[in-house]
Amino acid sequence: MFAKRLLQKAVHHSQQNVEHGHLRSEDLDLRVAIHYGIPSTSSVLAFDPIQRLLAIGTLDGRIKVIGGDGIEGLLISPKQLPYKYLEFIQNQGFLISISNDNDIQVWNLENRCLACCLQWESNITAFSAISGSQFMYIGDEYGLMSVVKYDAEDGKLSKLPYNISANTLSEAAGFSFPDDQPVVGILPQPHSFGNRVIIAYANGLIILWDVSEAQISFIGGGKDLLLKDDMDSDVQDATPEHHLQEKEISAICWASSSGSVLAVGYIDGDILFWNMSNTASSKGERNRQNKNVVKLQLSSAERRLPVIVLQWSPNNRSRNDYDGQLFIYGGDEIGSEEVLTVLRLEWSSGMETVRCVGRVDLTLAGSFADMILLPTPGATGGNHKADLFVLTNPGQLHLYDDTILATLLSEQDRKQFACPVEFPMVIPTADPSMTVAKFSVLPTGGNSSKGLSELASLMKPGSTPTSASGLKWPLTGGVPTQLSVAKDNSIDRVYIVGYQDGSVRIWDASFPVLSLICFLEGEVQGTNLPGSSAPVTTLDLCWHTLSLAVGNECGVVRIYNLDGSLGKTSFHYVTDTKSEVQSFPQGKGPQYKAVFSLLKSSVQALQFGNCGAKLAVGFEFGCVAMLDVSLSSVLFVTDCVSSSLSPIISVSWLEFKNAHNLVKSSKHSETETAVKPEEEIIFILTKDVKIIFIDGDNGKMIYPHPWHLKKEETALSMYIIESSFSASELNYEKQLEESSKDTTAKSEPGLDASTETQHLSSSEIISSQEPSLDALVLLCCKNSLCLYSMKSVIQVKDKTIHKVKHTKPCCWTATLKKDGRIVGLLLLYQTGDLEIRSLPDLELVKESSIMSILRWNYRANMDKLMTSDNAQVTLTSGCEVAFISLLACEDDFRIPESLPCLHDRVLAAAADAAFSFSSDHKKKQITAPGILGGIVKGFKGGKVNTSATAESSFTHLESKFLKTPLIGTTRNVINKQEELELDIDDIEIDESPPVASSSAREAVKTKGGKETDREKLLGVQDDSTPRVRTAQEIIAKYRKAGDASSAAAHARNKLVERQEKLERISRRTEELQSGAENFASLADELVKTMENRKWWQI
Repeated sequence: MFAKRLLQKAVHHSQQNVEHGHLRSEDLDLRVAIHYGIPSTSSVLAFDPIQRLLAIGTLDGRIKVIGGDGIEGLLISPKQLPYKYLEFIQNQGFLISISNDNDIQVWNLENRCLACCLQWESNITAFSAISGSQFMYIGDEYGLMSVVKYDAEDGKLSKLPYNISANTLSEAAGFSFPDDQPVVGILPQPHSFGNRVIIAYANGLIILWDVSEAQISFIGGGKDLLLKDDMDSDVQDATPEHHLQEKEISAICWASSSGSVLAVGYIDGDILFWNMSNTASSKGERNRQNKNVVKLQLSSAERRLPVIVLQWSPNNRSRNDYDGQLFIYGGDEIGSEEVLTVLRLEWSSGMETVRCVGRVDLTLAGSFADMILLPTPGATGGNHKADLFVLTNPGQLHLYDDTILATLLSEQDRKQFACPVEFPMVIPTADPSMTVAKFSVLPTGGNSSKGLSELASLMKPGSTPTSASGLKWPLTGGVPTQLSVAKDNSIDRVYIVGYQDGSVRIWDASFPVLSLICFLEGEVQGTNLPGSSAPVTTLDLCWHTLSLAVGNECGVVRIYNLDGSLGKTSFHYVTDTKSEVQSFPQGKGPQYKAVFSLLKSSVQALQFGNCGAKLAVGFEFGCVAMLDVSLSSVLFVTDCVSSSLSPIISVSWLEFKNAHNLVKSSKHSETETAVKPEEEIIFILTKDVKIIFIDGDNGKMIYPHPWHLKKEETALSMYIIESSFSASELNYEKQLEESSKDTTAKSEPGLDASTETQHLSSSEIISSQEPSLDALVLLCCKNSLCLYSMKSVIQVKDKTIHKVKHTKPCCWTATLKKDGRIVGLLLLYQTGDLEIRSLPDLELVKESSIMSILRWNYRANMDKLMTSDNAQVTLTSGCEVAFISLLACEDDFRIPESLPCLHDRVLAAAADAAFSFSSDHKKKQITAPGILGGIVKGFKGGKVNTSATAESSFTHLESKFLKTPLIGTTRNVINKQEELELDIDDIEIDESPPVASSSAREAVKTKGGKETDREKLLGVQDDSTPRVRTAQEIIAKYRKAGDASSAAAHARNKLVERQEKLERISRRTEELQSGAENFASLADELVKTMENRKWWQI
C-alpha cells in the first residue's frame, strides 16, 4: 500500500535540527482592535444630543461609546475602578469621567485616548458640566462647590480659584447648619448660561446660587418650613399640612423647561416640587406656610424605597412650561416589584393645581442600572420629544420611544410590561445564542475575495434583520472612514458565527466596522430536512472553492456555495440509506449545495481537503466520514476509531500532490476544482489523546494501533508544523538518493519498493516528502504541551523534543504566524491567563490575561467561541465580541486610517455656526439694552435652545471663576432690584477732611502735561468714596469674645463712639456748607472779572 510505504520512509528520514524560537517579546503587542456589544458591568449613561453619541461607563474602568451604522469604540482606563459620574463636553469631542477614587479623566474621542487626569483630594459627591462650555461644577463631602476647566488647546484640566463653601453660604443665608454636610446635587439652571446653579446638601438644604451677582437667589429646605400638599390620583398625601422634618436628599432634576420648578427626591421616598421663580420667596417667608412647595408620594406605605433617579421631559403637546413626564426609579414600597415609574403631570395655573393625569410602571428586563432621556435633535418651542434609554444588568440597553410612552400613559392599566426596542447588536450573541465562531484570513489576490465581494453587493439590501416595530434607532453619531465605505474594497477577512437555531451569519471583517455579508437560515422554507435547525457545533471555510461547511448537534452537515452564483433551485440530500435531489424556492444569496445526514451524532470537526474537493467529518461517537463535495456523495464512513468511543477533536490532512497536475479553477466550479491527488493521509485526534492514521481514499487504518500518551490526558488541539526550509534550500540529488535508499532498506516483504519509487517524479518527491517528513507535531493538552517529530509519531513512540507542564488547566490554544510561518503558540487557561510561547522551542515569551486586556473574567465554554487566524484572535463573553491583535509589526485592520471617528468635526462646526447665527438674530430683535436683557428674556420665555451655545457666551464666567467670590451683605437676596440699605456703623469717617494727595497732582501733570484752570483754582479732586463693608468684615471687627458684662461695656463704648461720630458729622456738615457758600461767592467774583476782560487779556 503506497500510503504505508510513504510513512515508512519517514521513519528513517534524516531529521532536521530543531530551530530556536523566532518570536521575541518586542514582537508582541496585545491590543483590542475591534469591540462590539455592551459590557455586562455597565452602570452609568451619558449622551451628547448634538453628536448623537451614547457613552456607557462600567464598574471595571471601561467606557463604551456607541454611534450609528455600527460605529462603536471602547475606552479602557488604566485603573480598574467603577465610574460614578460620566458626562460629555457637548459637541466638542471630549468625555468626562470620574472614578470611585475621585480621579477626573478627560477622554479625547477623536483619538480614542485619555487626554488628561486630575486627582481630586476629597471625595466627590456631586458633578455637573455646564452645557456648551468647558467648565464643570464639583461638589465634595465637605460641602465645598468648586469649578474645574478643561483647556482643549493645552490639553490640561485645572482647578479654578472659584469655590463656594457651605459655611459661607450659611452665613449669607442668615442661618447656620452643620458644616459637615456633603453636596449631594449640583444642577445648572436652564437658559442661565451657567450663571445660576442649584446646590443641594444632604440635610435637605437647597440653594440657588447666582454666580454673576455672587449672591443667593433662592433658599429651600430646613426644619421649620410648612408644606401644603395638593396632589390627586394615587399620589395624594392624606395629610393636608404637616411639618417638614430635616431629611436627606437623594436625587434632583428640573421639572420645567425654564428652570423655575425643581423636583427633589428624598431618601424616605418623598418627592417635593420647589418653585424657583423670583416671586416664590421673599424676606421672612421661611417661617410661615409656603404655598410654593408640593409633595408627591408614589406609595402610602410607611416604609418606602429612596428615590434613586429623577428625570423630567416636557410635554410636546402642551404649551405650558411645566407640563411633562416625570421618570422615577424608587420611591415605592419596600419589597415591591422593581419598576420604572412614569408620571404625566399637568399644571394649570400654579403649584396648587398640579395634577397627576397618568401613571405607568414599566417592568424591567433586569435589575436597574441607569436611565437617560434623549431629546430630539433640534427640538425647540413646543416640539419637544424625548426617547428613553434604560440600562439594566447585565449589559442590556432598551429604548422606549416617546410614542410608546404616550400610548402606555393613555392606558388605564398602571403596571404594564412594554415591548421596548433592544439594542441592535452588530454581532448578535443572544436570542439566539451564539454557539460557535470562526475567523478566517483570505489569501491576498485570490478569487475568493472577489467572489465574497460579489456576494456582499448582492446581499446588501435587506441583509440585516430589521426590528418588527420599524423604529429608527436614535444614535447616529460617528464618521466612517473612506476606506470602509469604498465600493472597490476587497474582502480580506471574514467572521462566521453559528447559532442555537441553526442559522449562520457571515461578516466582512476587513475593517474595524464589520458589515454583514449574508444571513443563512437553519431551515430553508419549502424544504423538509430533519435536524437542520439544530444548534451549530462547528464550521469550516474553503477559500479555494468558497464552500462553507456547517455541522450541528444532530449530525447534519450543510454545504453552501458562497461564490454568488444564482439560479440554483435544487440540492443533494444524502442520508445513510438514500441520496436524492430536492428543490427549494429560488432566492438571492447562498443556497444549499448539499446536505448530509449520516449519523445521529454531533459533528465535532470539519476539515476541507484536496483544495475543497473533499470534506472530512468527525463525530462525537468517534466516527469519521469522508465526503466528496464535487459529486455530493459519501466516500466512506469509518467505525469508531477509538475503543473508548472518545469524541473526535480535530482532523488534519497530509496531501501528497502532483504539483504539475493540480488545477486551480478561477470560477470555483464544482467539476473544475482539482485533480485527484495520488495519496492522502488523515491524522485524527481524539479527546483521550489518541492519534489515528487512516487512508484518505478508503478510510482504512494504516496502523492497527493508534499513537497515545502514557498518562491520561485531555486533548485540546493538534498542529502539524511544516519545516521552515523550502525546497530550493535543499540539495535535490542528495535528498532523492537518501529517500530511495531508505525506502529500499525498510520495505515490507512482498512489495517492490523500487518499483513504487519509479512512478514518482522528482517534483513529487520534493513536494510531498519535504513538507510532511520534516514536519513537527505539536500536541496541546489540558495539562501539558508536547512537541514531537513526525518520525516519533509515525513510530508510535512517545518521544518528545520539548515538553511543558502547565501549572493550571489550559482550555484553548492557537498558533501565531509571522511573515507566513508559524512562530508562536497562544494559550488560554481556565483562570483567564494568557501565555504566548515561541515555536519550536516552546519558550515563554509573554504573559497576560483577558482581564488586563478586556477586563473580562473567564466563563465556562468561552473557548468554544474563540477563534484565531494569522495573529488575530476573536473572543466572546456575554454580549461582547472583541478582536485582539497580537503582533506589534502587523496592522491588518489598518488602524488608525480605517478606524471610524467618534467625533464629527463637520457637524460640530455646523452646530456652532447655527447657534451663533441664531444668537445674532435674536440680539437684533431685542429692544432692551445690554446682554442681560436678552438672557432674561430667554429665561422667561423658555424657548431658547442652549444645549450648544457658543463658547463666547461663557466668557463672562471665566472672569468670575478666576477669583474667589465675594458674598453679598444681605441675608436673603431674592429681588435683584431691591434697594441697598446702609447702616451708619458701616460708614468710615476720617478725623481730618480729605486732602488731595501730591501724587494725584503729579499724575495729572504727567498725563495732561499741565494743570487746567479749574485744577489751579480748586485743586485736584479726590475720587475716593465711602466703601460698603462686607458682612465678614463687620463681623470680624465687632464680634468680641468675653462674658456679658464685657459685652455690655463694649456696647456702651460703641454708643459713645456713635454719639461722637454723629457730632463730628454735624460739624463736618456745617464746614462743608460754609465752604460751599464761600465757593459760590468766589465763583461770582470770577465771572464778573472775566466778563470785563478782552479776548487778548485772557
